[in-house]
Amino acid sequence: MAGAAAKPGAAPSRPAVHRHFHRIAWAAVVLTLCVVVFGAFVRLSDAGLSCPDWPTCYGRAAWPQAPAEVADHAASQIRPFETHKAWREQVHRHIAAGLGVLVLLMALMAVRKRRHGALQIIGASALVAAAIPAYMYGHIGLAFGLAGAGEAILLLAALRWSNIDLARAAVLTLAVIIFQALLGKWTVTLLLKPVIVMAHLMGGLLTFSLITWMAWRATHLPIRLANAATVRRWLYAALAVLGLQIALGGWVSANYAALACGGGGWTTGSHHYLDFPRCVGQWWPQADFREGFVLWRGVGVDYEGGILDGQSRIAIQLAHRIGAVAAFAVLIALAVKLLRLPGMRGWGSTLAALTVTQVALGILNVKLALPLWLAVMHNAGAALLLFVLVSLLARVQEPD
Repeated sequence: MAGAAAKPGAAPSRPAVHRHFHRIAWAAVVLTLCVVVFGAFVRLSDAGLSCPDWPTCYGRAAWPQAPAEVADHAASQIRPFETHKAWREQVHRHIAAGLGVLVLLMALMAVRKRRHGALQIIGASALVAAAIPAYMYGHIGLAFGLAGAGEAILLLAALRWSNIDLARAAVLTLAVIIFQALLGKWTVTLLLKPVIVMAHLMGGLLTFSLITWMAWRATHLPIRLANAATVRRWLYAALAVLGLQIALGGWVSANYAALACGGGGWTTGSHHYLDFPRCVGQWWPQADFREGFVLWRGVGVDYEGGILDGQSRIAIQLAHRIGAVAAFAVLIALAVKLLRLPGMRGWGSTLAALTVTQVALGILNVKLALPLWLAVMHNAGAALLLFVLVSLLARVQEPD
């Protein structure tokens, strides 16, 4: 899927980063995709609260093997131990921790030519690392103060530095990763509060997008197009629409509204109604959009399984379907535009195929009553669509 080549004889100018930066970045892209997809598996298999403490699981760095091992741990009073679920949550945490190490390494490599750059990264990371035992020993205020100080150092550095050598992007990604860890903790401690669950999903995909962008920029394989500015405007529009649709999908999942329209069909008398394209047998059923989109509710409520009534969940499902129509139209229009450009047919075909597949997966999720493997594939499809759009944004440039 190569675009127009650079001018003959022109020497490619790589960003001023370590020569192995792009290799580490591509490894991080793959690992981030694994984290996002495995996180979807954890969420959709109802294992998000299977380790009620953080960052340990019933006090263990790994996870217990039997209920008898956690009988005297305080976390067992919060939620009974489930052997088949706990490993999923803790494995997801460990994979995410591995990704954090890779992103830290990328940040150190990216700022090596910045004055005191490495010192700032190491200092901020040390503050965040110190916050973890502080939290575990019950010093909540101290923990948040340390983590907040570390985040402030990273954000100030990202705002102050130019991103010509990827320093800004790498440091910003590290800050996002740290905030993702906090969202992961809040997902557990706030009992799957929907706005936190949705934010955690969006943060994971933001991390994936940032690392993908850095990987392409460090690899330096530009696609030179005469109308690059127009293509980039289309890409930004498509990314905005896709991002909104992913957020709606996260809201559907966090509020357990995927089967709000019937879950494969419903029967009244002698009539059998399918829940797609209709919803509970109607084209526009009664729906409570105001209640369905309240972002913040009380603290201390267990949101596992959802707490909204049927009309509120229907509103969420309808919004996601409307968003799917809009996203489909924009992405297919972009795909058609790419197909008409020399050297871009591969990208256009890939985008069109992924868009059609993603819509088909969404429909099948409803028709087949949300099988786990299919729901996880739907999340992976969203990540792959993001990969295509971000890749093109990173590579499409004006001719030299």
